[in-house]
Amino acid sequence: MRPSLPCPSSLGLLGLFIASASAQAAAPLELGQVLIDAQQQSAELNEARERLQQVHGGTNLIDMQRVGQGRVASNQDVLAYQPGVFAQSAGNDGIKLSIRGSGINRAPGSHGSGVYTLFDGLPLSGPGGTPYELFEPLWLSRAEVLRGANGFAQGALALGGAINYVSHTGYDAAPLELRLEAGSRGYMKRHVSSGQVLGDLDYYVALTDAEYDGYQQHSSGSAKGIAANVGYRFNPNLETRFYLRYRETENDLAGRLTQAQIKHDPRAANPVYLARDASRPQPGSTWLGNKTTFYLDDDSRLEAGLVYHDYPMDLREGPNRLKVAYSDVSGSLNYVRRDTLFGHESKTTVGWRSTKHLPNAGASEFVRVQNTTSAPVGTRTRDFSYQGSDSVLHIGNELELIPNLWLSSGLAMIYTRRESAVSYPLDGGKVSQHDWDYAPRLGLRYDISPQLQVYGNLSRSVEPPHPWALIWSSPAIGGRQIQPIELQNQTATTLELGARGDAAWGHWDLAWYYSAVRHELLTVETQAASLTTASIVGEANASPTVHQGIEAALDSPLWQRAGVGRLSLRQAYTFSDFHYRDDPQFGDNRLPGIPMHYYQAELRFDHPSGFYAGLNTQMASKVQVDYANSYPTDPYALLGASVGYTSPKDDWQTWLDLRNLTNERYAATVTPGYNDKGVDTARSTPGEGFGAYVGVAYRWK
Repeated sequence: MRPSLPCPSSLGLLGLFIASASAQAAAPLELGQVLIDAQQQSAELNEARERLQQVHGGTNLIDMQRVGQGRVASNQDVLAYQPGVFAQSAGNDGIKLSIRGSGINRAPGSHGSGVYTLFDGLPLSGPGGTPYELFEPLWLSRAEVLRGANGFAQGALALGGAINYVSHTGYDAAPLELRLEAGSRGYMKRHVSSGQVLGDLDYYVALTDAEYDGYQQHSSGSAKGIAANVGYRFNPNLETRFYLRYRETENDLAGRLTQAQIKHDPRAANPVYLARDASRPQPGSTWLGNKTTFYLDDDSRLEAGLVYHDYPMDLREGPNRLKVAYSDVSGSLNYVRRDTLFGHESKTTVGWRSTKHLPNAGASEFVRVQNTTSAPVGTRTRDFSYQGSDSVLHIGNELELIPNLWLSSGLAMIYTRRESAVSYPLDGGKVSQHDWDYAPRLGLRYDISPQLQVYGNLSRSVEPPHPWALIWSSPAIGGRQIQPIELQNQTATTLELGARGDAAWGHWDLAWYYSAVRHELLTVETQAASLTTASIVGEANASPTVHQGIEAALDSPLWQRAGVGRLSLRQAYTFSDFHYRDDPQFGDNRLPGIPMHYYQAELRFDHPSGFYAGLNTQMASKVQVDYANSYPTDPYALLGASVGYTSPKDDWQTWLDLRNLTNERYAATVTPGYNDKGVDTARSTPGEGFGAYVGVAYRWK
């Protein structure tokens, strides 16, 4: 199937807003008023903004202070209004996240793929993917998104790039903060935190818990956790910080629905999931880390990191209960230096990171089906284990060729090991594969003026398969035994061109990219679940595919008057064209999983007293639900509104957040099938209907 033309409704609205902003250009506006007021930003936020402006490609900086002026339930709220980022909730903590087509076909709530994720510059992602249960947004100060190959300096080689979630510390936290959120369908969230600087030592600690009944039947859940970090500066040249995250989640699962069900009864649960009382408890995940920084001199520093990550799972979704015991350890070392090379300013980064599964990373299955004579309840049916490691060595340089023209170059080497084994009921089902691969990068950035920058880069990305995919992609032998298979690394060559700047109509960002992907790792459900059998899901290397798209953002000051207030508009548009290249079976079909057009906007009024009010919208085009492109979801448009108040001293705030005002019935996420032959199959998770949420927060300073 060939790509269709852009959605007229979304582009028309975008053009209308741009025209409205341009009409105000004649009014006297200072450039400083276009940007976020610097006096309201911490020094770290400003530093992060300047650092991301120097990247030779697309980036996003997310200030959690702005996100916190409404409901903050999941990572979807954090990543809203970000160009190039598709993030939709599956009704619980798990979201479907895709950047430039990464993980487009993976089920929401599973281990994420295609985006390398860090907490405070330390690894969270490992050989098994990225688990979601440690993502508590209220623990964050900001988030930095480096799309595509722009996460190179972090050692990220994945197609989607990297996201670094930065925690609060004693330097940006209040001595005591209380926050309460409540709303529709039993939603309740409580948060208490404290942070202070005590001489050379600072600390931050937060306790958060949440509960909700869920939108669908049988979709209630709860979560509770703690985050803490403590830092110490021994002297101006040496500092260290220790981190802790621990969180438990428990989610009932409603399963996916057909498009007809979403249209007529979106709150229903999938009958199979309901009959099984399906759930996914996360008994408790722990992430412990340390980062120590040595400032060798004014122009160089050395950063050393160490992480321990334990994330067990208890999956009760199929006829068999699956217990998984994951744990891994990561180490990182980064050397950064500024100097002069051949008379030109130069910045060099040399980095190494390695993540390795510990020996207890494995799993066992137990039968749970009632009235099964061949395998009674409690019978052990299979034991298997996963092992993997990723090691990346990367070196990069930024060189100013002539004033304001910078050349970025780099090369990364990656060594991966993947092992999967089945030891019961029959021993010998094992696969072990070891691979070396490489990822070069070359880019240019030209600062035409302080208000205009253009850039381009050419890069290669590498993504190895997860160890568990070697088993899940395998056919059953003898009805019980599984023989693992080998999968190749997914690679892509990407060209990116873009520009960003400030003008009378606002701060804008525009990027275009084209990725030629080989051996793309695509997941597909080939058999739906029944009351007596589990769904069959496999992962395989695809024939060549193309990922190309446009990422655009515009923050505009539409009107303002001293003492009266200001009216502003922020917009984000993502065009995603992902398709096969002459596949023998599917031709040029679009890859299913996410919409081609995705648009978000918020029109907001801010009064000098601290009162604010806004209207927002989210629009998405149809989504193909199978690789044959035989059946799509319906496009949708959502409307929302919010009002709130922040005190002049910023010591307390309150807000009302209204979601989906028209109670639109729509598919929020899609888990693709192979070929549904035009039949409306249960592959979509419904988005939430109308909801009202209120919140209040108080900070003792």
